[in-house]
Amino acid sequence: MQNQFSRTQMLLGAEAMDKLKAARVAIFGIGGVGGYVVESLARAGVGHFVLVDDDVVCLTNINRQILATVNTIGHPKVEIGKERILSINPHAEVETHKTFFLPENKDEFDFSKWDYVVDAVDTVTAKLLIIEEAQKAGIPVISCMGCGNRVDPTKLLITDIYKTVNDPLAKVMRRELRKRGVRKCTVLYSTETALTPIDDSEISCREHCVCPPNSPRSCSDRRAIPSSTPFVPPVAGIMIASKIATDIIGFDHAAREKSDLEKKLKKRELFRAGRALREKLAKAD
Repeated sequence: MQNQFSRTQMLLGAEAMDKLKAARVAIFGIGGVGGYVVESLARAGVGHFVLVDDDVVCLTNINRQILATVNTIGHPKVEIGKERILSINPHAEVETHKTFFLPENKDEFDFSKWDYVVDAVDTVTAKLLIIEEAQKAGIPVISCMGCGNRVDPTKLLITDIYKTVNDPLAKVMRRELRKRGVRKCTVLYSTETALTPIDDSEISCREHCVCPPNSPRSCSDRRAIPSSTPFVPPVAGIMIASKIATDIIGFDHAAREKSDLEKKLKKRELFRAGRALREKLAKAD
């Protein structure tokens, strides 16, 4: 029977869709990158989500965050994320936590219950803690490095943290993870050199803060406010979602290509054999 995931099933197969339906994925931070991770995994058919974010939608989120519209300003991102998932798949299970992940509340989260963890938060402290807790539980985790102040999504890569270059956040993460004895961690990062935001007082968040009154933080709380585009964070989120989905189903692209080629060759051979037989029969007549 046709359903909203039929076109994906045509490519991946029924068994893969069952695995995605059973998967439990936790996403920490559902802003520019994390929001698109949620969107893509929901459309891929993932059946269980845990959304963790303490923020509310702000006007300045609209340029890059799929959960942000003029109608959602001031609403908690985890609530909008849940609504979005259920509007795509009403049968999905969505657990929400309107909180910021910190050492003080880490014991409230049981990482061992999940199949995959996404770190899409902004602070180094939280990123390190998410990675450590996931690895302690033996759960795959992917961490997103800097996507702000960049314009070229084709420079995004998924690799190990210790293979990253030209990313200031990744440099700090490498140093801190090495101190903690973390030998490897899958990350998404950009090889593009981060650009310097234009200093324009007319659109300065520090001088003209538009954070909703119920926002847990205001612009004055932030050491630096990065610029952003509608191109890089969304593509980063989609790439992360693709990595998660293919890992969950154990998708082997090279093996699939080989299988497809063998089928094509066999079909071609059968066609040629059939044609040869027809020609032989025609001559016999």
